[in-house]
Amino acid sequence: MTQLFLIRHGHNDWSDKKLAGWMPEVHLNRAGRKDAEALVERLAPVPFDAIYSSPLERTTETAAPLALARGLEVKTTRELGEVDYGAWQGESLSRLQKKKEWAVVRFAPSAMRFPDGESLREMQCRAVASIETIAVAHPKGTVAVFSHADVIRAVVAHFIGMPLDLFQRLMIAPASVTVLSIGGLGGRLLRLNDTGPFQPPSKDGRKAKGTI
Repeated sequence: MTQLFLIRHGHNDWSDKKLAGWMPEVHLNRAGRKDAEALVERLAPVPFDAIYSSPLERTTETAAPLALARGLEVKTTRELGEVDYGAWQGESLSRLQKKKEWAVVRFAPSAMRFPDGESLREMQCRAVASIETIAVAHPKGTVAVFSHADVIRAVVAHFIGMPLDLFQRLMIAPASVTVLSIGGLGGRLLRLNDTGPFQPPSKDGRKAKGTI
């Protein structure tokens, strides 16, 4: 089994305000930089073999301190990137919530295609394919993967057999750590939205000493 640590990027000035999507130059703010530095200590017990990231600045900036501390290269892959929100990109969430399509995003996301963008099903397919490729490249390894909330939700939903229409029920906070164990017979969810001090689970998925 390969253990994949799915890590959401840290805070930025767009968080909970606007839909950043693939907009360039969306950087971590002060709180986000603290998030990234804190991950180095939080994940100190975990022996990573590789680090992958979405190519967007807010994810690579979150990954950078951990990569520096471990002497590892951050390998970027577009398939781990944010949803292509198309014409919705850059809009304020307060304005988007007034659109009739917002109810589709919330309650029937499998039916949603963003105007001039991609569908949430397409995002899930390319993200899951990327995760499976990483798992094959690192059999029995431990890998950090930096991505985005909706992407991580969609990947988790796939591997636990949750319908995409329910994936909004999963909470993925900034700089949170979600752990999947993936092998030839599928995957298991070991951690979800972990934001505290970290003790790694064992390779067989049992709790490490001192964990909840």
